[in-house]
This record gives sequence, structure tokens and C-alpha cells, in this order.
Amino acid sequence: MVTPKIYSRPTVRQVIFQIRYPNLFYLESKIGDMQQKIMRYFPKSELIQRQKLLLANVGPDFRIDPKDVEDTSGNKIWKFESKNNVVLNITTNSLDMTSEFHKTYDLGDNDSKKFKKTIELVVGAFIELATLPIINRIGLRYIDFCPLPAKNNETIKQWYNSKFPIDRFEIADAQEMAFRAVIHKNKNGRAYNLGYMESLGKMKPDSKNIDALILDFDGSISDIDAVDYLSITDDLHILIAEEYHATIKQPVYDWMEGE
Repeated sequence: MVTPKIYSRPTVRQVIFQIRYPNLFYLESKIGDMQQKIMRYFPKSELIQRQKLLLANVGPDFRIDPKDVEDTSGNKIWKFESKNNVVLNITTNSLDMTSEFHKTYDLGDNDSKKFKKTIELVVGAFIELATLPIINRIGLRYIDFCPLPAKNNETIKQWYNSKFPIDRFEIADAQEMAFRAVIHKNKNGRAYNLGYMESLGKMKPDSKNIDALILDFDGSISDIDAVDYLSITDDLHILIAEEYHATIKQPVYDWMEGE
């Protein structure tokens, strides 16, 4: 996730943004205009038809009444992809973006590298075109792969304020270890949910590379006015940033500096 400065080796691996809204039955007629608005930034596009399946064990003489069958018309996903492999998915009730490119939320002079600017570009255009008055849920998630030079309790104490039960268990012996909490946080008069998760992994998955402490932050809020989406996303980012800085210690900052 983003830190107060841009580091040469940031720990953020993936950042995800999502809004959910009531089913927009008219959305398909607006997608063409949306595509035009974002085409310069998201030139790749495709339509995915996700079908619902009806599975049943019936005999040759069995007949199904159509009114008893779940709607199998499917769910359309309009998928767009940027030159930097940022993936945008739009459905009739959700919009989400997943990026492994962005390492800063709103720092630096290059707007194309700021995740906030990409959110503003996409969601601002979508709210305007869809004339969306309310949002059911906004979510912002950061997944950080943080270095663990030695997989032992002493190192994790030096590098992190971890929530692992290391007073009881030695992580060198752990095949699997994880901690998860979901708490309420207040910011600017609003009540947010914040998920915090720690787990063990590798800096490069499926390799014998350096061990990692994986930090997963998931912030959200429900039932808001659409016009407030950007200030709320700012709040979510700040809440996540505070928890990130409360977890890492100086050796991690030194590592991000390239030391």
C-alpha cells in the first residue's frame, strides 16, 4: 500500500477498488458512451457472458416448469484493460478495478501513476453517464508482500508489530499461520469497516525466494450518496495507511529505500 513517500521498493502488490449499486436495468444502453470516455486509458475491451447453470438429476419423463427455473439469461461483464494491465469490470450492479501497476494513491507528479486519479477518471465518468444517485457499498483493498529476511520470531519482532501468537508458537515451525480481524473505524463522522489480515508467504509466490509477511487491508462503507465517493475513498485510504504504518517498523522502511 502507499506510504508517505514514493519508495524504490514499495511493498504493495495489488490494489482493488469496488463500488456496488442497485441493478441498473438501463446500463447496457450507456456502456458505449462509457467506453468512449475511457478508451484512451483502457483501450482493450471485451464482453464476457457469465452463464448461470442449472444442474439437476432427473429421469427421462421428468419435466421442469419454466417458472420454477432460476433465470439463466446470464450476467454480462464489460471488461476493459489499460496499457499497464489495470483491469476494469463493469456489471449491472458493480464496478471494480484491480491494479498491480499503481504503487501510490496520490503522491508524486505523475497523475498516471496515482490510483486515485484512475478511480476519479473511471468512477466520475460512470456516475455521470449512469446518473447514479446512490452507492450500496464502496470498498478499497491493499495487499502488501512485506520482506521477512529470516523466518523466525526474533526477525518478525524486529521488523513488524505482528499480531501472530509468537509468544506461544515459533513461526519457523509453522506450516501455516494467519490472523484476521474486522473492526469498526470512525473517520470524518462516518462509520467504516476495516478488515486486517496477516499471513505467511513468499515475496515471489511459487518460488524459493525470501519469506514474506502478507498484509491484507480491506476497508468499506455502505449506503452513501454517489457524489461523496471520492472523499470516502480518501478516508478508506487514510485508515488503511494508518494501520500499515502501525504494523511495519524501521527495517521495512530501510528495505523499501533499497538498503
